[in-house]
Amino acid sequence: MPRETLTQTFALVALLVLGGVAVAGPSGVLAWSEHHRLLADHHTELAQLTARRDELRNRVDLLDPNHADPDLVGELLRKNLNVVHPDEIVIARPD
Repeated sequence: MPRETLTQTFALVALLVLGGVAVAGPSGVLAWSEHHRLLADHHTELAQLTARRDELRNRVDLLDPNHADPDLVGELLRKNLNVVHPDEIVIARPD
Protein backbone atom coordinates (compact mmCIF):
# COMPACT_ATOMS: atom_id res chain seq x y z
CA MET A 1 0.00 0.00 0.00
CA PRO A 2 1.35 3.41 -0.81
CA ARG A 3 2.18 5.69 2.08
CA GLU A 4 -0.47 8.25 1.07
CA THR A 5 -3.26 5.65 1.17
CA LEU A 6 -2.08 4.44 4.57
CA THR A 7 -2.12 8.01 5.91
CA GLN A 8 -5.60 8.63 4.51
CA THR A 9 -6.87 5.37 6.01
CA PHE A 10 -5.42 6.27 9.40
CA ALA A 11 -6.98 9.76 9.21
CA LEU A 12 -10.36 8.26 8.27
CA VAL A 13 -10.24 5.80 11.17
CA ALA A 14 -9.25 8.60 13.57
CA LEU A 15 -12.14 10.77 12.35
CA LEU A 16 -14.59 7.87 12.68
CA VAL A 17 -13.41 7.22 16.25
CA LEU A 18 -13.72 10.90 17.15
CA GLY A 19 -17.17 11.02 15.55
CA GLY A 20 -18.24 7.94 17.51
CA VAL A 21 -17.03 9.46 20.76
CA ALA A 22 -18.81 12.73 19.92
CA VAL A 23 -22.08 10.87 19.42
CA ALA A 24 -21.95 8.02 21.94
CA GLY A 25 -19.26 9.10 24.41
CA PRO A 26 -19.78 10.07 28.05
CA SER A 27 -20.32 13.71 27.10
CA GLY A 28 -21.64 13.08 23.61
CA VAL A 29 -24.94 13.88 21.95
CA LEU A 30 -26.68 10.78 23.34
CA ALA A 31 -25.71 11.68 26.92
CA TRP A 32 -27.20 15.19 26.77
CA SER A 33 -30.71 14.11 27.73
CA GLU A 34 -29.36 12.24 30.76
CA HIS A 35 -27.34 15.27 31.81
CA HIS A 36 -30.40 17.51 31.45
CA ARG A 37 -32.50 15.12 33.56
CA LEU A 38 -29.82 14.97 36.25
CA LEU A 39 -29.53 18.76 36.23
CA ALA A 40 -33.30 19.11 36.68
CA ASP A 41 -33.20 16.59 39.54
CA HIS A 42 -30.38 18.51 41.21
CA HIS A 43 -32.27 21.80 40.84
CA THR A 44 -35.33 20.22 42.48
CA GLU A 45 -33.23 18.81 45.31
CA LEU A 46 -31.50 22.18 45.76
CA ALA A 47 -34.86 23.96 46.02
CA GLN A 48 -36.05 21.47 48.66
CA LEU A 49 -32.84 21.78 50.66
CA THR A 50 -32.95 25.57 50.44
CA ALA A 51 -36.53 25.59 51.75
CA ARG A 52 -35.57 23.24 54.61
CA ARG A 53 -32.54 25.39 55.44
CA ASP A 54 -34.73 28.50 55.56
CA GLU A 55 -37.19 26.73 57.89
CA LEU A 56 -34.36 25.70 60.22
CA ARG A 57 -32.82 29.17 60.10
CA ASN A 58 -36.17 30.68 61.09
CA ARG A 59 -36.51 28.22 63.97
CA VAL A 60 -33.00 29.03 65.18
CA ASP A 61 -33.81 32.75 65.03
CA LEU A 62 -36.97 32.13 67.07
CA LEU A 63 -34.93 30.30 69.72
CA ASP A 64 -32.30 33.01 70.12
CA PRO A 65 -31.57 33.27 73.88
CA ASN A 66 -31.75 37.07 73.80
CA HIS A 67 -35.30 37.21 72.41
CA ALA A 68 -36.85 33.74 72.18
CA ASP A 69 -40.39 33.33 70.88
CA PRO A 70 -42.52 32.38 73.92
CA ASP A 71 -44.94 30.26 71.86
CA LEU A 72 -42.17 28.14 70.38
CA VAL A 73 -40.43 27.78 73.75
CA GLY A 74 -43.70 26.65 75.33
CA GLU A 75 -44.32 24.19 72.50
CA LEU A 76 -40.84 22.68 72.84
CA LEU A 77 -41.16 22.42 76.64
CA ARG A 78 -44.45 20.62 76.33
CA LYS A 79 -43.16 18.32 73.60
CA ASN A 80 -39.72 17.44 74.99
CA LEU A 81 -40.25 17.58 78.76
CA ASN A 82 -43.90 16.51 78.88
CA VAL A 83 -44.78 19.66 80.82
CA VAL A 84 -48.36 21.03 80.85
CA HIS A 85 -50.21 23.83 82.62
CA PRO A 86 -52.57 22.76 85.43
CA ASP A 87 -55.62 23.92 83.47
CA GLU A 88 -54.71 22.06 80.24
CA ILE A 89 -56.19 18.75 79.10
CA VAL A 90 -53.89 16.35 77.31
CA ILE A 91 -55.34 14.25 74.51
CA ALA A 92 -53.01 11.50 73.31
CA ARG A 93 -52.95 10.81 69.61
CA PRO A 94 -51.92 7.45 68.17
CA ASP A 95 -48.61 7.49 66.33
